[in-house]
Amino acid sequence: MPPQNPVQCTQTGCTLSNSYGVWGDRHPCHVTTAVYPTTESELLSAVADASRRKLKVKSVSKFSHTIPKLACGGTILISTERYNSSIAVDSANSAVTADAGAGLRAVIDRAAEAGLSLAAAPYWEGVSVGGAVSTGAHGSSWRGRGGALHDHVVGIRMVVAAGEAEGFARVVDLREGDALFSAAKVSLGLLGVISKVTFSLEPAFKRSITFNFTSDDGIEDEFMDHANKYEFGDIQWYPSRHKAVYRYDDRVPMSTPGDGVNDFIGFQSNFALIAKTVRASEKAAEKAKDTNAKCILASSFVAYKKLTANGLKNNNLLFTSYPVVGHQRRMQTSGSCLYSPESDKTTSCAWDPRIKALSFFESTAIFPAAQFASFVRDVKKLRDLAGPASFCGADIYNGFLLRFVKKSDAYLGQPEDSVVVDFNYYRADEAWMPRLHGDVWEEVEQMAFFKYLARPHWGKNRKVGFVRVGRKYPNFGRFLEARKGLDPLGIFSSEWSDEILFGREGERGDGCALEGLCVCSEDRHCSPRDGYFCQRGLVYKEARVCRYSNTSTS
Repeated sequence: MPPQNPVQCTQTGCTLSNSYGVWGDRHPCHVTTAVYPTTESELLSAVADASRRKLKVKSVSKFSHTIPKLACGGTILISTERYNSSIAVDSANSAVTADAGAGLRAVIDRAAEAGLSLAAAPYWEGVSVGGAVSTGAHGSSWRGRGGALHDHVVGIRMVVAAGEAEGFARVVDLREGDALFSAAKVSLGLLGVISKVTFSLEPAFKRSITFNFTSDDGIEDEFMDHANKYEFGDIQWYPSRHKAVYRYDDRVPMSTPGDGVNDFIGFQSNFALIAKTVRASEKAAEKAKDTNAKCILASSFVAYKKLTANGLKNNNLLFTSYPVVGHQRRMQTSGSCLYSPESDKTTSCAWDPRIKALSFFESTAIFPAAQFASFVRDVKKLRDLAGPASFCGADIYNGFLLRFVKKSDAYLGQPEDSVVVDFNYYRADEAWMPRLHGDVWEEVEQMAFFKYLARPHWGKNRKVGFVRVGRKYPNFGRFLEARKGLDPLGIFSSEWSDEILFGREGERGDGCALEGLCVCSEDRHCSPRDGYFCQRGLVYKEARVCRYSNTSTS
């Protein structure tokens, strides 16, 4: 089953979901109506109609892979699902211009047909170009223009609100060097609706990838050299296994033999029965507080990734040996579960909510490179105190994925060369259900965002990751000025998007800390009836986490 459409409408209105089927607060996202423009003219009309009537407007693509509720809170929802037909390559200027709803894979393939490559891309290809640029999606690189997709953008056409004299909406055409360009590159959908995006391209090239599974000793001292040595390098760190996987990933000449493909295991189609079995195993381990069961899962998954090279294939069929060499378009991003045949109801993406399989939190913290070594040392101290087994819950997924993003001139981009850390961990079926070793992940989360002032990925994270986020961006005020100038009536803003942009905490109700909606300050913010109380962190003493204990020490 390919992913379901995120917008579902009835005669009484529409509901928007993300690809995981559940928002951070578990509340549905309702909207009065949805419109589906197919051209810029139709998009202009849709915005003008909303502007004339002073109605709230939000936009979404057919993928809806953003975890925070940035697209919620509108009266009118503009879907770019059908605005995806134009992808024009300008070979003379090494550029490609695509409709906002065009899928990343379609843009990459069209560029490749012209003998050109897009140098950066997020690892997951199930995104539209408009959505990926708006939320700061990225790959991994400190070279050239860097690993963030928006830093390869050289032009943006955006439909914004206007006064009656201009027909209530207008198109702004922004290029590098324009005053508003740095605001538009990562806009979170708060300035207007992106119509078209122009990317800078390079002559086609190949990549050579080798994964080195080794010890995590010295990872805090080696990450910088690794990032500088390999153009597209990354590191997967499995703390419970004391392992690090260094990705040796560089471009090579087109003449280099090899027709490999990157088909990342986590993005392949899964038999629904297998995905549901994995989820059932996790739930059983959680219920029994069986740490060992989780560690068995983690150990087997890491071993399988090593055996299969994490999804790399030498000949589009299977992995035989390193290095795996292939064309950039086949190596830079993946997502084969997107193309599951509709006739086959037995396979899907592993997180597809219709099969009730994997459900997890995804935290992504972005550190100044100079701060990252200290964070790693603190995590290792926490591992020593809490025990390596307490980290098995993340190692079932991808452990800590470390990627590298270059300094950006985007107001909401990274103000210095940075290290991006992704970690996924179990999410319960019900908001009130605590997690085994959840205190460890809450401490890691608070350590990242509060002690080291890491910046959150705009398209991921729980609500606590956005607390006081504006203070972490030197040009945050300039972005707000641009928003006020382009959308003085605030029709593209909402209660939900403002909560993210301004880092506001929500209500501090019972169990709010379990879902990352707050940091606990009382036992009731955890789950005292289940033995989870609000306590201090083990390493970061300022942290307040929900820990399983026989007694309260709040």
